[in-house]
Amino acid sequence: MRRKLRLGLALGSGSARGWAHIGVIRALEERGIKPDIVCGTSIGALVGGAYAAGELDRLEKWVTGIAWTTVLRLMDLTWRGGLIRGTRLFTLFGTMLADREIDELPIPYGAIATELQSGRELWLRHGKLLEAVRASCAMPGLLTPVVRDGAVLVDGGLVNPVPVSMCRALGADLVVAVDLSWGKLGPYRRSKERREVVPRDEPSWIGRMTSKLTRRKERRQGDPSIVKQEEEPSIPSIFNVFMTALDIVEMRVARSRLAGEPADVLITPLLPDFATMDFHRAEEAIAEGRAAVDRMGPLLQQVLY
Repeated sequence: MRRKLRLGLALGSGSARGWAHIGVIRALEERGIKPDIVCGTSIGALVGGAYAAGELDRLEKWVTGIAWTTVLRLMDLTWRGGLIRGTRLFTLFGTMLADREIDELPIPYGAIATELQSGRELWLRHGKLLEAVRASCAMPGLLTPVVRDGAVLVDGGLVNPVPVSMCRALGADLVVAVDLSWGKLGPYRRSKERREVVPRDEPSWIGRMTSKLTRRKERRQGDPSIVKQEEEPSIPSIFNVFMTALDIVEMRVARSRLAGEPADVLITPLLPDFATMDFHRAEEAIAEGRAAVDRMGPLLQQVLY
């Protein structure tokens, strides 16, 4: 008798774009596709952990109900190891994931993190689920690192943004992977910006924080820098420069890793206008996750059925 093939789901990093993973999972379930193994990096570790723990409904209900003001209130600022301490945010996630042991989850699960001192890729397969998720999500410069077993851990997206290799190692015969880096940079993003004549009505929370400072600067009279700004492209904020640089690194690493460790089906939600902290735009991301699965419908049918 032929053995049933084990299906792995690899959920990639991507900050606020990661809510698209919820839409991907929902669309796969509607097609009767349920993974036997779930692995995630960064935001993929969070959504994958909630799914493996049977808490995806609670997570989806919360993320689709938050406003940008909610995101802002969760930002406990610090200068020690990162811009945001993350205590408030992960205390909230703790209501869903706290006290859950990875070994006891209904679905085998793993998360990717990076050891800061050595740059090693670490696979988090045991211990508290919330601690593993927090370590995998600790974006350098933004969220404070996590100390686990004597090692300082940061975002796994630096070394393995789409953890296909981990799914294979845990026994997956087939892997469906979700890469959120597609469409973030390059020609697609530029063409998207050209098509957008009307800007979004609701800017990101970081944009709201800086808009007042920008308006004050523009009101100053006789400042030659204002004339120069009108004649030349404006210099992005330090936050945008840093976040875009991380996007570039993760996109390049993802493409390199996927070339050597390809998934059987690669799902690529396209969310080029999403900022790093646009967590309040969950409904858009979830809808695009569903659409990305629909685009790959014929291949899913051929490979998995």
